[in-house]
Amino acid sequence: MTELIRSSYPVETADYASAGSASADIKRKLKQLGITGDVLRRVSVASYEVELNLVIHSLGGELTLSVFPEYVQLVSADRGPGIPDLSLAMREGWSTANDEARSLGFGAGMGLPNMKRNADDFDIQSEVGVGTTITMKFKLA
Repeated sequence: MTELIRSSYPVETADYASAGSASADIKRKLKQLGITGDVLRRVSVASYEVELNLVIHSLGGELTLSVFPEYVQLVSADRGPGIPDLSLAMREGWSTANDEARSLGFGAGMGLPNMKRNADDFDIQSEVGVGTTITMKFKLA
């Protein structure tokens, strides 16, 4: 399938000042492509959640947007620490956010559940000590 656009965004751990900038750029690019309504909203929510998870929980990583004729794909790949218990991490309200993140209003434990709820296809792979990769697809038709 032909990839229409691809953009990658490096995301640094604990960079709260820049948190949300990648997801804002993703939203802008999708609007320029004419993607509107429900798909734009769902991608925007998921991209913000996954970007914040990179900032709060990872040792840094990259968020990649790919747009194909039939779907939008977001891939988040980080450099650790990994998630020891994926089933627990997928529960609404469960969080390992640190005090700094919580003091800024983040870390409510809704990130992964919101990503899964908004994506048409959601896959998470994690290895403790290595990292986590989340792949989400959003159908355009």
